Amino acid sequence: MIDLKERIRSIPDFPKKGILFRDITTLIKDEEAFKRALELLAEPFRDKAIDKVAAIEARGFIFGAPLAYMLGAGFVPIRKSGKLPWDKIFETCTLEYGEERLEIHIDAVSKGEKVLIVDDLLATGGTVLASKRLIERLGGEVVAFAFLIELRDLNGRKALEGYEVHSVIQF
Repeated sequence: MIDLKERIRSIPDFPKKGILFRDITTLIKDEEAFKRALELLAEPFRDKAIDKVAAIEARGFIFGAPLAYMLGAGFVPIRKSGKLPWDKIFETCTLEYGEERLEIHIDAVSKGEKVLIVDDLLATGGTVLASKRLIERLGGEVVAFAFLIELRDLNGRKALEGYEVHSVIQF
């Protein structure tokens, strides 16, 4: 059995002093580890009739697009400010080391569609809460959240109370 946690590299003081960055590139470069991580991310949602998988730029795209394929769903990119070319809505969120504006096309999700929100990492929950608000403003129903990594000490899961939260690796 592949130990996925061992495939994550920890980098102190990146992107700024005091942050311990969890680097996923060491996991995704390993074909078997990447495949196993995707299987474990998809497993709880295979029978949930997910219409769309929404993923957060940029590392969330690495997992979101293949998950959408695996679940037979469409893929919705949630992008940083200024990256989407058409009509969009936005939400601002606070990160553990700054602030960010996220955007989504106004036609990305239709009313009543069931959406799984995916990102590489759950920290404080600010980014995924902003993403949830975007999906709900478009009329989508957020079914659950899925993450490769969850940083338990930052209590992001608490911000998502009332929703199903799935994480593959916990630190």
